[in-house]
Amino acid sequence: MIDVSSVPGIDQNALKVLQNGGVNNSITKVKSDDNMFESLLNNAIDNINTTNNYLSAAENEEIRFALGETDSAHDLTIALSKASTALQYTVAVRDKFLEAYKEIMQMQI
Repeated sequence: MIDVSSVPGIDQNALKVLQNGGVNNSITKVKSDDNMFESLLNNAIDNINTTNNYLSAAENEEIRFALGETDSAHDLTIALSKASTALQYTVAVRDKFLEAYKEIMQMQI
């Protein structure tokens, strides 16, 4: 399992809910659960945008390096590493979300 607790932009309460396997069904927690879902969704959207920015920056750095505008292989390596890590994290979050969705869809009402 990937430890994402130190990643900025992750709501710690939402992370605890995901780690515990789902949302608490208590009636007293309904409003906080709604806020938690909204926060989780907004953070997911922000993280996707951040991932896109890292991928774009890596592509731009590759182009600059290929055209000879920069000689810094170090900057290229850092940009590619950031993009790769962000993409791996985004895919891991997507996979967990789909797993949770499938589990919810299999529940008997």
